[in-house]
Amino acid sequence: MTPQSNSDARVIRPRHRPLRWVLVILLFGNAGTSFAHGGKPHTWHDLWRTWSFEPLVVVSLILTAWLFIWGLRKLWRHSGTGKGIRRWEALAFAGGWFALFVALVSPVHAWGRVLFAAHMTQHEILMLMAAPLLVLGRPLIAFMWALPLEWSRRVGALGKIGWLQKTWRVLTIPIVAWLIHAVALWSWHVPVLFEAVLHNEWVHTAQHLSFLLSALLFWWALIHGRQGWMGYGAAALYVFTTSLHSGLLGALLTFSRSVWYPSYIGLTDSWGVSPLEDQQLGGLIMWIPAGVLYAFAGLALVAGWLREAEARSLKRQQNWART
Repeated sequence: MTPQSNSDARVIRPRHRPLRWVLVILLFGNAGTSFAHGGKPHTWHDLWRTWSFEPLVVVSLILTAWLFIWGLRKLWRHSGTGKGIRRWEALAFAGGWFALFVALVSPVHAWGRVLFAAHMTQHEILMLMAAPLLVLGRPLIAFMWALPLEWSRRVGALGKIGWLQKTWRVLTIPIVAWLIHAVALWSWHVPVLFEAVLHNEWVHTAQHLSFLLSALLFWWALIHGRQGWMGYGAAALYVFTTSLHSGLLGALLTFSRSVWYPSYIGLTDSWGVSPLEDQQLGGLIMWIPAGVLYAFAGLALVAGWLREAEARSLKRQQNWART
């Protein structure tokens, strides 16, 4: 949905203040990372001082928050509060944004450098909290309203390009999105790749991006797929099978008698656990709490499917009664 009138176009003319804030955040981010004690907290005292103000992450968070708030304000002023994006959807986006902040900026990020279990917690926050909440928030609508009218038209025109439409349709087929997400999850836990993540920030960034983007694709295909609410029955099955294969990976980590990722050796002792115990705890986090979240999501999808099926049945009965 995009603005229509010339007067509205004048209202959403871009301003320069956000750009100034971006520069401030870049400087602040560079300064903030220097206070992180090398990014490896070894005590609780260190942990609460290891906030990760990485410029790219902080700027992205600030920019998306500003775009959503500004676009939502314009949308609700134009169409009425709660129209286009409902209140609970706006709250869902806020929750997803906060989950990203916790995973990528809070001490959880630095903690993952010394504890595998903390690293797994970070990944589950990205894939099972941030991604579905952001998808439920429908941020693209707000983003389009935040853009200048001419920009929003150009973005909309890009979406009409034939090969892009075909690619998007293929990627959002539930089984395709399911496979992409599963491949991302399993491949990044191969010891060679995971070890590279621990020693190279670019690889680490690639891992987080692949987890987040594949999870966003997965949840979008299930929640906003072409079948709508009636596709939620099948979506629940995809959530269940994702819970199974991710739980299997967690179980393998939990019951392994050897350390998969040697880089954690020598780092976990200050937290009172051995590398193997740390790995087992990380596996349990991937297996049990994550499984509970998947079960909750699956039940919500089934509930939506049943509600829609009941509504359609009542509508058919009303139509028959009229005839």
